Amino acid sequence: MLIARSIPELRAALAGRRPAFVPTMGNLHEGHLSLVRQARPLGDTTVVSIFVNRLQFLPHEDFDSYPRTWDADCAKLQATGCDVLFAPRETDLYPEPQTFTVHPDPQLADLLEGQFRPGFFIGVATVVMKLFSCVFGANAGGTAVFGRKDYQQLMVIRQMVRQFALPIDVVAGDTSRAPDGLALSSRNAYLSPQERQEAVALSQALQQLSERWAAAQAAGTLQAANLEQQALDMLRARGWLPDYLTVRRRQDLQPATPADAPGTLVALGAARLGATRLIDNREF
Repeated sequence: MLIARSIPELRAALAGRRPAFVPTMGNLHEGHLSLVRQARPLGDTTVVSIFVNRLQFLPHEDFDSYPRTWDADCAKLQATGCDVLFAPRETDLYPEPQTFTVHPDPQLADLLEGQFRPGFFIGVATVVMKLFSCVFGANAGGTAVFGRKDYQQLMVIRQMVRQFALPIDVVAGDTSRAPDGLALSSRNAYLSPQERQEAVALSQALQQLSERWAAAQAAGTLQAANLEQQALDMLRARGWLPDYLTVRRRQDLQPATPADAPGTLVALGAARLGATRLIDNREF
């Protein structure tokens, strides 16, 4: 596995290739590795980036304490068949202040995560655009794989690629889960043993919300606000601080209605358990 630290080094390694790319912030777990395995047959060179992107952290968030596990990450990637690891220093990727940024459509980016983390998707879109330039700039395009766990992020990236006509196929990977149903996340490392046992309640709340929604819709008794409030109250009663639990249309993340067909919806949630903020979703 080649480790490229600079953009010229990366571009030299990928010249004439068709990369399959998985961007990460490191602290890799099985969810990341499943995306790498999914990417491998989609190009002739599998590329993974590790870069903790300051632009997508709010001032009070965990940029400095975000888990960094370099040696373990390298070993996992090598064992999974990664060909090139792009691990730029901050001064390599941002040699000067990044005053040019990518502002996603507010109709998509300023709700849900964007409402509770203002500017988050500007940071995400900007770093992904820059990583795409680094990885695909020496060839005629390729494939990028993103996980469905970050559902809104996946939609933002897809819209960005489409509107900028980038020669990149964006492929979605399924959410990897622990045996009890907890969505795998780098931030799960922050959970205490007691919190880890409780953490699956978010996934369960979303599953219950989707099931109750589908049943009420089929019976013609759907009251969306009541169902979402019940889900919020259930988590609060267990000691969580939820930001949102809601049902949206998959196509645009606008609020779902009784007229929306089954199989076109997604239940999304974000909530804080102790000091750790977790997100998850369930399509139905």
